[in-house]
Amino acid sequence: MEVIYYQDIQKIPIKSWCDILDDGTREQALNLANHPVTRKWVALMPDAHAGYGMPIGGVILCENAVIPNAVGVDIGCGVRAVKTGFNASAFDKQTLRKISDEIKKVIPVGFGVHQEPQQWDGFEEYIETATNLGWGWFTPDVFKRARRSLGTLGGGNHFIELQRDDGDCLWVMIHSGSRNLGKQIADHYHKWAVELNGQYHSDIPTPDLAFLPDDSAVGQCYIEDMNFALTFAQANREFMMSAVLDSIEAITSDCPVLRGGEIDVHHNYATIENHFGKNYWIHRKGATAAWIGDYGLIPGSMGTKSYVVFGKGSKDSFSSCSHGAGRRMGRTAANASITLEMAERAVSGVVCDRFSKITKGKQKGLYDVSESPQAYKPIDEVINAQLDLVSVAVELTPILNVKG
Repeated sequence: MEVIYYQDIQKIPIKSWCDILDDGTREQALNLANHPVTRKWVALMPDAHAGYGMPIGGVILCENAVIPNAVGVDIGCGVRAVKTGFNASAFDKQTLRKISDEIKKVIPVGFGVHQEPQQWDGFEEYIETATNLGWGWFTPDVFKRARRSLGTLGGGNHFIELQRDDGDCLWVMIHSGSRNLGKQIADHYHKWAVELNGQYHSDIPTPDLAFLPDDSAVGQCYIEDMNFALTFAQANREFMMSAVLDSIEAITSDCPVLRGGEIDVHHNYATIENHFGKNYWIHRKGATAAWIGDYGLIPGSMGTKSYVVFGKGSKDSFSSCSHGAGRRMGRTAANASITLEMAERAVSGVVCDRFSKITKGKQKGLYDVSESPQAYKPIDEVINAQLDLVSVAVELTPILNVKG
């Protein structure tokens, strides 16, 4: 861990677990360090990289306030994993390909949604209890799309994987979030925050980090709606996990008995926690909680290992750890510098859809290799950089990967 503190230009220190801190991430961390509602220090996990307003892989404590962009647009994005009773070695490539095809029949990926609304009690419960219906982001069209989005994967770095552990047990891991619902909530309340901070002449380093007082009406509504998005995101992963297990059963004609409870962790959220004897709104954006003895999940990039970990409750990181490997180059840079041969070689041991050509825009004709392992930090280095934050419980090697 490195402590960064420029006494003349920042209010609180930055504690970084990054091997290399790029200029964009450093600038965003300095903005957080100079924010009027942040306290103690800014913590940067080893997978940290520049995001929108706040670095992905960043953790902050806020006093009496929430920052919508310090949660992010994919509210509740997270990872779910389960250990099955299958031996991974029993699944040859032909069987894995059939399972992949079956998964894509029942789980829409990319921008896809279900044709019919999905049944979930959480929708009706929200409508009954929400205090802000009829204004803001909540519209019939948004909610209609949310009902059809439940149990869908999305695109980008979201994935469904079958993995094997060192004992040859088969695991299923899913990475996804709140889909368009979370973005609608985040964008709406960020606009409110910008307007209010302007009215109050709040001394914020950038409008991207506009905040809402937690005792204000709009702040309370954001917290309520953020928590709804967290519940929706967790249900989304739960629906998909059930569908994946059903897909395995459909192909193998054998029900995958579970060998342990499902682990589910958010990595884009804010919640009240007590740190150093006081309650704060802790914001973890691209970071997960790592309380002493609690299970956590740190997935790698496409084609690389993922990890089940135990938290160590580090005070320096506010009991947090990384949420994954973290990007080391943007999508445009990755497509320009990583060849198809390099990308194919990196995922050669995994059953997955191969990389396709970009059909429009400035990079038309190039292969989209922006999700290849070379675009991400090496996961083993990320894990080794945070062994003071977590201990490794299980190493998982992918054998099947489904992306949007």
